[in-house]
Amino acid sequence: MATPRHLLLLALAAAALAAAAAEEGPRGRRLLVLLDDLAVRSSHSAFFGSLQARGFDLDFRLADDPKLSLHRYGQYLYDGLVLFAPSTPRFGGSVDQNAVLEFIDAGHDMILAADSSASDLIRGIATECGDPEAMVIDHINYAVTDVDGDHTLIAGDDLIQSDVILGSKKIEAPVLFRGIGHTANPSNSLVLKVLSASPSAYSANPKTKLASPPSVTGSAISLVSVMQARNNARVLVSGSFDLFSNRFLKSGVQKAGSKKRHERAGNEQFVTETSKWVFHERGHLKAVNVKHHKVGETNEPGMYRINDDLREVKCANTNFILKEYLVEIYEWSGTSWKPYVADDVQLQFFMMSPYVLKTMSADKKGLYSTSFKVPDVYGVFQFKVEYQRLGYTGLSFTKQIPVRPYRHNEYERFITSAYPYYTASFSTLQV
Repeated sequence: MATPRHLLLLALAAAALAAAAAEEGPRGRRLLVLLDDLAVRSSHSAFFGSLQARGFDLDFRLADDPKLSLHRYGQYLYDGLVLFAPSTPRFGGSVDQNAVLEFIDAGHDMILAADSSASDLIRGIATECGDPEAMVIDHINYAVTDVDGDHTLIAGDDLIQSDVILGSKKIEAPVLFRGIGHTANPSNSLVLKVLSASPSAYSANPKTKLASPPSVTGSAISLVSVMQARNNARVLVSGSFDLFSNRFLKSGVQKAGSKKRHERAGNEQFVTETSKWVFHERGHLKAVNVKHHKVGETNEPGMYRINDDLREVKCANTNFILKEYLVEIYEWSGTSWKPYVADDVQLQFFMMSPYVLKTMSADKKGLYSTSFKVPDVYGVFQFKVEYQRLGYTGLSFTKQIPVRPYRHNEYERFITSAYPYYTASFSTLQV
């Protein structure tokens, strides 16, 4: 028979498990790392160590391993992919280019690093990586340690202005980069240039003389790009494999034309912060517990009537029970879910097009609210929130609700606009 002491221990254990489940992150921690050579584990150990220190479980495999597989029995074995095999012509096992793309389509994340030796397979995954032997060259914004070379060691500092992607702490030192550039379609809003080349850069083969002007020049060259797909899968593409190496992470840097020398290049901070974003340690939103009802009531109705008064309260982040319309929105901070605070969350009352579109006011604690009256139109409507913000996962959720007209016995007994007719009727009776 269980004693009170045993019952207390069981209750505490259940509470601990519930707390752990409540703080579970948005993504799993299993990463597959594909390498050209297992020696990369040593040459890039600082980057791998930072991932392991943050709780990721890394499975190092050679890219041509004949037993390689991303899934088994219909279930994916990994939550993310680190592809550090730029020159591999083909993957082993059941993995190929389509398998990698399907892995991303299933909502998983990937970091891909390439260089001038990148194979057609790697270029096919990254797409638009440029000339097979084209390096990014910059005769102005290079690292001074490369002054007698071909100026392919670039000190890049044209970074995206986003605290969500790069963290709140500014990267002061230039980022060392040696590799190939790529272009991003400006009409594709899903792709962002995180590290861009300077206006003086161009893409060419440093071992040959230019016979014609380079096809890609200046800020059109992206050195590091990220993509967030519509399913919120995130991908980072770097044209430099050395960007993640111990040598670049620990090296000092001095940009040409500058007298200031940094003891440490910005690479370590750059790859750490961008990997946090890619693997959803930052910038991930979730919305839960969506509810709605009329003012003065507590139960969610099956339908509304035209001209009903509604009052929405959105994004409650506490256990305080609110009325009318509720949805909780949280942001993952890397260790726990925190209330998300913004001033641009909008609500639509939608049927074919928005009949009501209102920006909700916030109390700076994660609680958003607005109020409106149901339009004088009946049909099937939706409460709809579609939220897209740079660096954050997109939110899209709806609740469908029909709106009916007045019943015959719900109209007012006397309509104000009909008073002239009432008067005319009574005047005829008096005659």
